[in-house]
Amino acid sequence: MNASISAVTAAPPLLAALAGQAGVVSLTRVSLAYVEQRIDLYLRFGEPARTVRLDRWRRVAVFLPGAMLCRIRWQANDYGTIRWQLMVMQTCTPLDAAQRIPGVLPGAQLLLHAEGEPAVRAALPQIDAIEALGIAPAAVSPAYWRTLANRLAARLPLPAYTAERHAAWLAGRALS
Repeated sequence: MNASISAVTAAPPLLAALAGQAGVVSLTRVSLAYVEQRIDLYLRFGEPARTVRLDRWRRVAVFLPGAMLCRIRWQANDYGTIRWQLMVMQTCTPLDAAQRIPGVLPGAQLLLHAEGEPAVRAALPQIDAIEALGIAPAAVSPAYWRTLANRLAARLPLPAYTAERHAAWLAGRALS
């Protein structure tokens, strides 16, 4: 009887120990597609751990937890463009809160969501400017992407991401 009590009261394994096991890592799958003159669903930036080609038109990019990526969606019909969408997101661990995003399994934290041609065309030069500084957009502070999203929604001037801001982000991340 004492053996059964000790088995019930034993502490559960630490989450850090479970995260170190190879089979426990939660991967995020992002659907991509291309059908000429109809749909183009592609990555603007982000480093997938692996890309799986499903067929001639579809691929799946697989990301590790904590990865930052940008997916752009363009759709058209017989009459022209019907949808422009840009989303910057960060993949999650099983313990993080994640938003459900179509084509992203199991989900991710949505940092920037630009919908419509004017908003997407305003966000793309910001990404280009970051790359012009020699900074990978996937290494940019999540707070910047949220600020950019809020400024786009409020139709205010968009903030520039500077080398000083990036250095401050890296210093703060090193301290935590």
